[in-house]
Amino acid sequence: MDFSFSSDQSDLRELAAKILADGTEHERVRSVLATELATDGDLWRTMAEAGLVGISLPESVGGGGLGFLESCVVLEEVGRTAAPVPALAVLGLGGLALTQYAADGGAAHLGRVADGSRVITAALVEALGDPFVPSATATGGRLTGEKVCVPSGLLAERIVVSADAGLFVVDPSSDGVTIEREDTTSGVPEARLVLRDAPAEQLAGPDGVAWLVEHAQAAMSVMAAGACAAALELTASYTKTREQFGRPIASFQAVSQRAADAYMDAEAVRLTAWQAAWRLDRGMPASEQVAVAKFWASEGAQRVVHAAHHLHGGMGVDKDYPLFRYFVLVKQLELSLGSATPSLLRLGALLADTPVR
Repeated sequence: MDFSFSSDQSDLRELAAKILADGTEHERVRSVLATELATDGDLWRTMAEAGLVGISLPESVGGGGLGFLESCVVLEEVGRTAAPVPALAVLGLGGLALTQYAADGGAAHLGRVADGSRVITAALVEALGDPFVPSATATGGRLTGEKVCVPSGLLAERIVVSADAGLFVVDPSSDGVTIEREDTTSGVPEARLVLRDAPAEQLAGPDGVAWLVEHAQAAMSVMAAGACAAALELTASYTKTREQFGRPIASFQAVSQRAADAYMDAEAVRLTAWQAAWRLDRGMPASEQVAVAKFWASEGAQRVVHAAHHLHGGMGVDKDYPLFRYFVLVKQLELSLGSATPSLLRLGALLADTPVR
C-alpha cells in the first residue's frame, strides 16, 4: 500500500508553503498580532484566491471538492508558519462538519466561505469535562449551554456546536447567543459561547460529535507537526552559526544529543498525526490512532519546543525572534480538546473495549 503523497498533494503543499511563507514575515506577523482580532485578512484572502481555503469544500459552493487529507496538507503549512489565519476553524472544524452533514452540501451555510469572505467554526471545548461527552443540552431545536476556546469565534458567521443530542449549527447573531472574547497566550483571541435557549439546526446525532472531535484532534496534531518542524529548523540554523569557545555550539555533544532527541519527538508527532489523518480520510476506524496522535502532539511537541528554547538560550524568549510563536501555538494545540493525560485515558479505554482475538 502506497502511503506517499500524490503529485497533486505535493503540488498543493508547495503552493501552500510558498503563499504562507511569503505572508508570514516576522514583522508582518507582529503587526497583525497587535490588531484587535490578530487575524491577517489579506493573507486569508490570498489563500482563498489560490483555492486553499475551500480545498475540501463542495464544488457547489466554490470549493475544490477534495478530502480531509488535502485540508491537513494546508494545515500543516499553517502550523509550520504559525500564520494568524482562521484555517483551523474553517478547514478542521466548521467547514468539515458542514460539508459532511449539512443538507444540500452545506449550500445554506457555506456560501462565500471558499472565497474568504465568511468564516465558520465549531465549538467543541468544554469549560470542564470531556469533549466526547458534551454538556450543552438540546430541547425542541434549541440549545442551552456553554463552550470555551472557540477558534475564530469572534469572526464566525456560523458555529457548529456539540450537544448531548449531536451536532447543531448556530447563527451567532440569533437571540439567546452570547459571544465573549477570550484572550489567549498565542495572541490570537478565541471566544466563549453562551447559549440560552438559542435556535439551532441539527446536523447529526451523537455519532457526529465523536466524528468531528476526532477529525479536529487529527487536524490539530498535523498543525503541531508543522510547528515542531519549523522550531527544529530554526534551532538547527541557530546552533550551526552560534559560536562558543571558537566553535559552533552544534558541534558540542550535549547540544547534538538534545537536538537528536527533539528530532525523534518531532518525527513521532509527524508520523502519528499523518497516520490518524490518513485513516480518517479513508473512512477507516481511527479512534486509537487519533488518541495516539493527540498524545504525541501534546507530550512530544512540548518537548520539541522546550528543547528549541533551551538550545537557543536567551534568544528563545525574545519576541523579536520567531521561535516564541511556535512555542505558544504548540501550547494552545496541546490544551485544546484533550492534552496528554486525557488522550492516554481515552486510548486505554478504547484498548480495554477491544475484544481479544
